[in-house]
Amino acid sequence: MLETRRRALLPLLALSLVFGSAASSVRAADSPPVENALFEKLRTAIAGVDARLDGVLGVAVKDLATGRVIEVRGDVVFPQASAIKLALIYELYQQAGAGWVDLNSLRPLPKVRVGGSGVLPFLSDKAQLTVRDLAVLMMSLSDNAATNILIDEVSFAAVNGRMDSLGLPRTRLRRHMIDLAAARRGEENVSTPQEMTRLIEAIRRGDGLAPALAEDLRTVVGVPKSTAFRDPLPEGLTVLDKPGELEGVRTATGLVALKYRPYAAAIMTTALRNDRDGDAAIREISRVIYETFDRLDRMAPEGRLLGR
Repeated sequence: MLETRRRALLPLLALSLVFGSAASSVRAADSPPVENALFEKLRTAIAGVDARLDGVLGVAVKDLATGRVIEVRGDVVFPQASAIKLALIYELYQQAGAGWVDLNSLRPLPKVRVGGSGVLPFLSDKAQLTVRDLAVLMMSLSDNAATNILIDEVSFAAVNGRMDSLGLPRTRLRRHMIDLAAARRGEENVSTPQEMTRLIEAIRRGDGLAPALAEDLRTVVGVPKSTAFRDPLPEGLTVLDKPGELEGVRTATGLVALKYRPYAAAIMTTALRNDRDGDAAIREISRVIYETFDRLDRMAPEGRLLGR
């Protein structure tokens, strides 16, 4: 009965709520008033983090059940750091689905391996790993050496062409990991909050992939890890996410698969005076988003919280 009632409400909740750097908003007039009030409080909480942050914040939050969206600078291009690896793994699995890449085939490790994060720099020259193993290391430990092997496996052009096919023209993989010369040339890996939420949605759907392969993509992206996005969330949730960090930059894109009100969120900070402030902003925003959607997931229209 409860599930039927919730599903019956969904057509009434399709109007989106958007607010940008000027904190403008469009009220979802057809939604239940209590729900509108919760979204307004969420909007205000995110605006408070934005006001306190000594840096630039971008946020996009999408209610995947209704399409309702909240944004802060949602269309602004931000450096992605390691969060761009979501674009790479999406293309990797699409090529696997097309038969161009065998995820179980072995790859030798190059003699020269970049550091920054991960374990590949510490393995012997005789080590070999499967393509899927490299993807797991990329998503779990953000292994930069594994990432660079996978970039060469699928190519920059293929990743960016795939983003174009998804309608994400400002999501761009432009350089290998830890390529400072390319970064100095302005060849940064970039996207926008809007586009990254759409990318994590596409990963969740696994469009064009066989069911088993789509499930494996979600498994690899959702591999357990400690991140500023995940840390405020209770254990036991299905979470797909990837953080990123560079000097003055902290980012996170994630999707939380609640039963009735799953949501996607991209939280980006740049031009930070203190990197720790970026981590704290992501953690706080992730917490308030979850607290809002957790109530929506369990809530009757008038606000009573019901059991799961």
